[in-house]
Amino acid sequence: MTTGFDGVTGEYRPAPIELEIPLLRKGGGGTAGIETADELERSEHLRLVREGELASMHSWELVTGVDGPGTRMTVFLSGCPLRCLYCHNPDTMFAAKGTPVLLDDLVARLKRYRGVFKASKGGLTISGGEPLMQPAFVGRLLRAAKEMGIHTAIDTSGFLGASASDALLDDVDLVLLDLKSGLADTYKSATGRDLRPTVEFAQRLAQRNSEEIWVRFVLVPGLTDAIPNVEAVADIAETLPNLTRVEVLPFHQMGRDKWATLGLPYALESTPTPSPELTERVRDQFRARGLTTF
Repeated sequence: MTTGFDGVTGEYRPAPIELEIPLLRKGGGGTAGIETADELERSEHLRLVREGELASMHSWELVTGVDGPGTRMTVFLSGCPLRCLYCHNPDTMFAAKGTPVLLDDLVARLKRYRGVFKASKGGLTISGGEPLMQPAFVGRLLRAAKEMGIHTAIDTSGFLGASASDALLDDVDLVLLDLKSGLADTYKSATGRDLRPTVEFAQRLAQRNSEEIWVRFVLVPGLTDAIPNVEAVADIAETLPNLTRVEVLPFHQMGRDKWATLGLPYALESTPTPSPELTERVRDQFRARGLTTF
């Protein structure tokens, strides 16, 4: 597979990682209430992808206080260039195994919740996988949401930040920036990828100084918990003028069964949930920089 962006589908094709990809269940059962586009001819499918009218989608849900402020419709797109050892949704890794969903059908579902969003000060969050693997679709969905007066957020690692145009970011109110690690070696060990693109995206957000930012950091004992690594994450977070909170998310084993179901090797079988003492130590490292941390 060639690294880079596919000129036909517009999707990012990462350099291969030694990982056997199983055949996943078609659709994943998470698109209830939204029409799917399974019967399209290949040429029509590719045309709609290029134009941002069709996406590979894993699922959606309506949640409160999780993926941004208020009650939110969170859309999980399929496909991710990272291979995080602690991923709790490994079934979102592969874009080709998602469900094809038309933009108009997803927007119609979003429109139904405008009253809920207004009452709760919530909105739309586009997550994944990695939403910036499908930037044309994400840009059009964000634009549709803004035209309806809906608050918008994207949940991204920043690894594909270069694929987000300024016009796309102009329609984003909140960036949930997942900083996997602050040290290059640790980032590589945890995700299989390089840290630099994420740092460059953070620098771009700092220069724009327009989108609100929440930093998310997954605390994994023995992997991301080293004091120098946390300090390096805090170094990045500290440069973001529009940062309003840091969320330290303790690792859990809730995704272990998914790895087993997919037949994927799971490296963290014996990794414990971080203790309250470790979690508070890490949170205090961010708080020592004057960062509001949860």
